[in-house]
Amino acid sequence: MTTSWSEGPLLGFDTETTGVDVDSDRIVTAALVRRDATGTSITTWLIDPGVPIPAEAAAIHGITTEHAREHGRPPREALEEIAAELAEAFRAGVPVVAYNASFDLRLLDAELRRHRLPTLPDRLYQAARPVIDPLVLDRAEDRFRRGKRKLVDLCGFYRVIESGSLHSADVDVVATLDVLERILGRFPHLAELDLDTLHEYQVSAHRAWAEG
Repeated sequence: MTTSWSEGPLLGFDTETTGVDVDSDRIVTAALVRRDATGTSITTWLIDPGVPIPAEAAAIHGITTEHAREHGRPPREALEEIAAELAEAFRAGVPVVAYNASFDLRLLDAELRRHRLPTLPDRLYQAARPVIDPLVLDRAEDRFRRGKRKLVDLCGFYRVIESGSLHSADVDVVATLDVLERILGRFPHLAELDLDTLHEYQVSAHRAWAEG
């Protein structure tokens, strides 16, 4: 019997940031959550981004400039650790799961370039893949459902109970993995696809959505 990628391991990834511009904003917190048959392990980072954290961003994730300066890690050091763990997963063929993945991965690569560190494609000698984005899958498989599709909305729709307050990177990743599990329960054919096919399906689906 063939084992599906959905049985793990999976590596969830999320960031909380100073804003939504992937080229100029900075990572404030990040989380990597590995889920496999043995359970779930969580690694988190609090980073001093080196710039003021706007009040509107702090209101979302709860990290102020003062807190980040006092307790945060130097960005170059933390970013290298995050990128190294992600690259190791990609090399091993472990899918990286992220909600609105293009935002987090593009922002991470911009941060790595800013600190003169190799980007994920630099480390992998190819594009970072396989990536699984529950947002893209939900939009593709349930195209005509009305309403918003933020993570909190999908948690409600798929009856996922958050383990804490959303907009904390680690809580968001656990919720994202749980939402993915519910999506696969509703659309089981997705788990039957190999990871390359699933990745390309998401690329095409996201492009079709973006083009309207």
